[in-house]
Amino acid sequence: MDTVSWENAAARLKKGEVGVVPTDTIYGLLGSALKPGTVERIYDLRRRERDKPLIVLIAGWEDFDRLQIEIPDRTHHLLSKVWPGPVSVIVATPAPALEYLHRRTNSIAFRMPAKVNLRELLRSAGPMVAPSANLAGEPPAFTPEEAYEHFGDQVFYVDEGELNNPASALVDARVEPMRILRPAPGFRL
Repeated sequence: MDTVSWENAAARLKKGEVGVVPTDTIYGLLGSALKPGTVERIYDLRRRERDKPLIVLIAGWEDFDRLQIEIPDRTHHLLSKVWPGPVSVIVATPAPALEYLHRRTNSIAFRMPAKVNLRELLRSAGPMVAPSANLAGEPPAFTPEEAYEHFGDQVFYVDEGELNNPASALVDARVEPMRILRPAPGFRL
């Protein structure tokens, strides 16, 4: 198993590689959201349906600018209260240039994680697509060893032992009022 440090992971992700990395919930299969070829590789690795968008992790508000996405004031106001943290929000992203991310749904779910090492990685390497580290339809991997059973030596790994945190809350910010699609402990609008 190709196990690397956080710093090495950031450098490799920035170059377009794919890795299994701890998030603030469970292990994710991370790759650059700025590189369409990397995004497609993650679909292949996970055997995921091509019409389902992947979540994108961001380090800060400036990543929306990097992706040329405008966030409405009401959404920004809500997110400034709950980010960084385990809250994913679906926003409208109709830009044709982002079709490789939104998969013709014209929307993408974003999360600004609270995990310090992960935010530093995102600041260095840019926004990342980050589905759970498992094959589509399989249970999520809670350890790098479980993820290795799915992906073997096709990816690298950052090992922080077992992770089994609750899933992030999921909020649909495309509607007014915003709607919680997946609740999480202690979260409310």
